[in-house]
Amino acid sequence: MNQNESKKFKITFIFFIILFFFLLLIGALVHIATSDKRLPRLTISETDKAIHGDILSRNHFTISSSKKLYKAAVDTRNIDPTKKELFITLFSTFSNIPQEEIRQKIASKFGFVTLTYKLDSKAARYVSKLSKRLFELGVIKRYINVEKNQNFLHGLEITESGEQRFYPLGETLTPIIGYVQKFEKDRYTTIKGKYGLEKYYAKELEGLQSTQITGRRDVRNNIILDNESEVKNRYDGYNVVTSISLKLQKSIEKLLLSHKEKLGAKEIMVAVMESKSGNLLAVASSRRFIPGRIKDADALTISAIRHIYEPGSVMKPIVYSLLLKENLVKNDDIIRTYNGRFMLGKKEITDEHRYPYLSAENVIVHSSNIGMAQLSQRLDPLNYFQGLRDFGFGRPTGIDLSYELSGSMPDIHRLKNSIYRATASYGYGIKVNFFHLLQAYNVFNNEGKLVHPSIGEFLQSGSKKQAIFHKKATQVLPASVALKMQKILFKTVQEGTGKNAITKGVMVGGKTGTAQISVRGHYEEIYNNSFFGYANDGSHRYTIGVTVIEPDPDGIGHYASTSAVPVFKDIVDCLIKESFLTPLK
Repeated sequence: MNQNESKKFKITFIFFIILFFFLLLIGALVHIATSDKRLPRLTISETDKAIHGDILSRNHFTISSSKKLYKAAVDTRNIDPTKKELFITLFSTFSNIPQEEIRQKIASKFGFVTLTYKLDSKAARYVSKLSKRLFELGVIKRYINVEKNQNFLHGLEITESGEQRFYPLGETLTPIIGYVQKFEKDRYTTIKGKYGLEKYYAKELEGLQSTQITGRRDVRNNIILDNESEVKNRYDGYNVVTSISLKLQKSIEKLLLSHKEKLGAKEIMVAVMESKSGNLLAVASSRRFIPGRIKDADALTISAIRHIYEPGSVMKPIVYSLLLKENLVKNDDIIRTYNGRFMLGKKEITDEHRYPYLSAENVIVHSSNIGMAQLSQRLDPLNYFQGLRDFGFGRPTGIDLSYELSGSMPDIHRLKNSIYRATASYGYGIKVNFFHLLQAYNVFNNEGKLVHPSIGEFLQSGSKKQAIFHKKATQVLPASVALKMQKILFKTVQEGTGKNAITKGVMVGGKTGTAQISVRGHYEEIYNNSFFGYANDGSHRYTIGVTVIEPDPDGIGHYASTSAVPVFKDIVDCLIKESFLTPLK
């Protein structure tokens, strides 16, 4: 090989060596660029999920609230076998999870194991501190397996696992509060309101915006907060502040259990409403449950909006007020009541109390079916129908509870029939829910104005709060007619079927209703008993409703006067005890 050829060979050799290393460098760069696992990210992000707001009483006691839950997980291969019991002891101490439960989970798998999904925020902070301490103590160490080419070190990992709804007051305000259902999205357990207040205010309660922090990372994988980082603040859902007085609510719930047992009733429903605003101070049922421990689906039903029934004689004042409004009756008109038996066409109408004659207002005071059957004939079918509609019958009241049933009422054509006009006037042939009657009776105690009953009062976020919008009041009766009805209901308590509701120093008025229940088209000897009315002092006005569903027909509560009225009286006493009413001397 001559000198020139040797020189060319050397140059070619060097060129290929340079090309080889250049291609090797390019390959390495491409490999690094396309390998996420080997290239630490220059930027990272953290998310702190927003959670649902709370439901609060009017005095801001928590009725329903959400808490963050955290997951704790560990790779068992990184636990020093000689210090496994120390790990179990420490983790149990910091998490309040029994040692045996932890021991079983660690033994279940040689690898990545989730120890719990249910750490609260306080326990999660403690366990996070423990994670660092475990490295220092040598409890967590690097795992090396040469045969499988494994070499890694994972500590105790704490991550958000979801949101859980808590009801610190147990069964208080159930079933009105409703309940939530859990569902999983992107490995995060969240909740959704399914019934009651939880459902109605689901949109307002839901978290508005999660925290999102994005920025450059430091060597310890922490976000560097500087001008280049982006931060979105966390905004949890609104708190719903209700008008419910927690102390009054609990007092009424307690007395209902006693009355339910005494009367052998299926259920007792009660509500107390501020007459001017429509705000409900208490909505109670004797049938309650503990949210989160739901076993019986029937217990979830809110009977006050779902139980549709014929109201009986509590309808009489409402129809009578329509007669007063149309100037078709005067309180001192004399009505023949036929000593308790009367034939309207082919239908026999009877009275429990037999009188030959009654004044028109005493038809209400002594609850005469015969008197109302005759008075109702004076109403034009159109005025009759429209009057009942104005009181809110035949459609939902609009109370802030999900799935309210609207009931039913006779149409104009049926009201042309004298028998339908008669039976509707004393509460048959018309079906209502509990709040229909509460809303209607409130008209008598609110200068003739109809307001819709409501539970939610404010939406609150931090120090800011805004009133929840409710429909405006409508004038159903002239104020003068409402005042007349108020006086008749007062007289009904003083002289008629509501005597057991008399409370010294408080103006109490109301009307009883004992309604037979129709089963498959036939009226059986089972009843719904009601008493709706008001209790006022010099400064405050409250409308109160009581319905006793199916009391023992052979017991003391056969009639509303001995079942619903005593419950009403106890509620008035509760209002006095809790300083909502002050008896006049």
